[in-house]
Amino acid sequence: MKAKDKTNVMRVLDSKKIEYTAHAYEADPTLTGAQIAGILGEDTSKVFKTLVTQGKTNTYYVFVVPVEAELDLKKAAKAAGEKSIAMIKQKDLLPLTGYVHGGCSPIGMKKQFKTFVHETAPTFERIYVSAGKVGMQIELNPADLMKVVNCISANIIVD
Repeated sequence: MKAKDKTNVMRVLDSKKIEYTAHAYEADPTLTGAQIAGILGEDTSKVFKTLVTQGKTNTYYVFVVPVEAELDLKKAAKAAGEKSIAMIKQKDLLPLTGYVHGGCSPIGMKKQFKTFVHETAPTFERIYVSAGKVGMQIELNPADLMKVVNCISANIIVD
């Protein structure tokens, strides 16, 4: 991949000498996470989405969960030590993180927020997260992801 084609996520991983594989597909913001997993030929449990929230204290938090799972706001608040947590408005995503909806990655945000990854992630050899733009995913070892963004593993999805 040419340097000009690399996303900020890839540049961060390169700078930290973390091994990853980039996967590009037709950029379509209407694709669901399950459809993206299908395009990648992967089980939906290994493909993760990045959700940005705001706690009652106005602190922002990032949650990385399997694409077909729903973030449990009560469990998320408990993990973050907040009374409550709410999803941020879609229009606030780009100015806050530097990423657009459908291309949000836990790696390389404008500011590093406290990040939680669902407890299943470390059980896989490789997982997928957004590479920082619609139509591109990166595959990496979950332990490497957890090192790069200093994630905390937690049970944060609706059972």
